[in-house]
Amino acid sequence: MSGWRPPLYPTPWAPTPYDHFYFASPIAANEINIPVEDYRYGGVFFENVVHTGVDIPAPKYTPVLAAGPGTVIWAGYGIYREGYDTSDPYGLAVTIRHDFGHQNQMLFTIYGHLDQIDVAEGQHVETGDRLGLVGETGRVTGPHLHFEVRMGENSFFSTRNPELWLVPPIGWGVIAGRVMNTGGQLINDQMFIITEPQSEKNSFAWSYGKSSVNSDPYYQENLVVGDIPAGTYRLRTAFGGVNFITQIEVQPGMVSYFTFRGFKGITVEAPPSPGAAFTPQPP
Repeated sequence: MSGWRPPLYPTPWAPTPYDHFYFASPIAANEINIPVEDYRYGGVFFENVVHTGVDIPAPKYTPVLAAGPGTVIWAGYGIYREGYDTSDPYGLAVTIRHDFGHQNQMLFTIYGHLDQIDVAEGQHVETGDRLGLVGETGRVTGPHLHFEVRMGENSFFSTRNPELWLVPPIGWGVIAGRVMNTGGQLINDQMFIITEPQSEKNSFAWSYGKSSVNSDPYYQENLVVGDIPAGTYRLRTAFGGVNFITQIEVQPGMVSYFTFRGFKGITVEAPPSPGAAFTPQPP
């Protein structure tokens, strides 16, 4: 996908009772702000560490913005080890506890690898307020923003996939999938290729690595690709020496869902309704 994006849908954006696009982009719309394909939620890198957020590439010193209103509860080094530590893998980081929750649970967002922090603990911020500047502190290979969504507890083990929470650009959508073997067990690191038929341009996605990440209660996904212009795409994967291909329609502002079940192939169909309404509520 190119770096250009249309303006975002307004927040909160909930086109169905099961969606929760509550957060604005933490990088301004006039900057390239699409998560890096190889560093999505659930990706595996750095000695088999599973990625608990998304990495958004941006030049050093790009402003980092609050994704939603809330209170700053951490500003500095040590977010992972919960104590001042300049060797902390998140580097300089900010945590916001948001003014709204989801399913009666609190929501938090994390902004990591900053060069500079412009807010203080206890400070209230609004959507779009500047938190600091993109940097390369902590465990990084170059300047970028590491962004996380946490639900329930402010814990490394309580994250959710940010691409199901960040509001999409107008006219664009999201693909989510549950990737299993033929017996119905989740598969780690299964590659899928998403092809735009007119341009034949490919995007790549992998199912989540093992441990440290969590699925959405409704979608029960283990693969997500956000920021996809609406349209019809080819979805393909290889399993057991067999290629599986189908079409998937990306709807504007919506999540398009599929399941893969090994030799039973790919099914494009929404999950069954749980009968619960998901809207922002005070925690």
